[in-house]
Amino acid sequence: MRILVTGGAGFIGSNFVHRILDGSLTGITSITILDKLTYAGTLKNLEGLPSDGFMFIEGDICNQALVNELVKSHDAVINFAAESHVDRSIIGARDFVTTNVLGTQTLLEASRLGGIKTFLQVSTDEVYGSILKGSWSEESPLLPNSPYAATKASADLISRSYFKTYGLDVRITRCSNNYGPNQYPEKLIPLFVTNLIDGLKVPIYGDGSNVRDWLHVDDHCRGIYLALMKGKAGEIYNIGGGTELTNIELTRKIVKFMDSDDSSIEYVNDRLGHDMRYSVAISKISNELGYKPLVKLDQGLADTIKWYKENEAWWRALKK
Repeated sequence: MRILVTGGAGFIGSNFVHRILDGSLTGITSITILDKLTYAGTLKNLEGLPSDGFMFIEGDICNQALVNELVKSHDAVINFAAESHVDRSIIGARDFVTTNVLGTQTLLEASRLGGIKTFLQVSTDEVYGSILKGSWSEESPLLPNSPYAATKASADLISRSYFKTYGLDVRITRCSNNYGPNQYPEKLIPLFVTNLIDGLKVPIYGDGSNVRDWLHVDDHCRGIYLALMKGKAGEIYNIGGGTELTNIELTRKIVKFMDSDDSSIEYVNDRLGHDMRYSVAISKISNELGYKPLVKLDQGLADTIKWYKENEAWWRALKK
């Protein structure tokens, strides 16, 4: 299978490509990465990849002529490309609408016209909104609360329409909060780890009672791979990590791993429209595709912290 990976120089996309090319995930013969190399995408994330079966192209998923040409030589498209930081979307939503909505539609149109066999849209649990009890299934309504989540929900609906209207084999995955190596240091875990390395405080929104399910990027990549290789056209698959923690619980774990204490924690004004709790049911992908999360949070956190300690040059350049 020949795949076009958009956003492949970003956090999740680059980890997926590494897992393919190191042989952890098999059956894919060649990969082309298309990435605009915005602030969160960097060629440093692709260092060490073999040249055989891999090609990088710098470009915008909104460039219809470019993506029309690219899809012709591929069997599948996996769309990781997205503006993804909620705080940035609150400050200014236009780039999110452009990339996440128009960009996805541009890729879908190219895929429809270019004979792509499978289009996989990588989405987020944030499209469901907030849930106080229980977990969302794939049939739960979309009730996004942030501009970021609204643009991802829009992209999901446009993707679904290309399946229903044109018969394009579209599959959607919705993941919980990711963490792991190479994650841009504005996100919670790398921000807190790098702050603590520098002796700075870590900022907690509100009282820290918001709940998230944490998913290691390796588990997420396996879930995406299963949806691509074994999933069905028109289906949605939730991918979760099975580890729910309040933000303050997670923060105290990080602080403890970093040999610090609560004196390093600083409570700040809450984020606008801050969702209280996310939780996805993963019974569908587990029962139908054989997925289960393998990376335990404590081990994943320890490995992630170790990576940031050993790769200061990578994150210091980005944090500037």
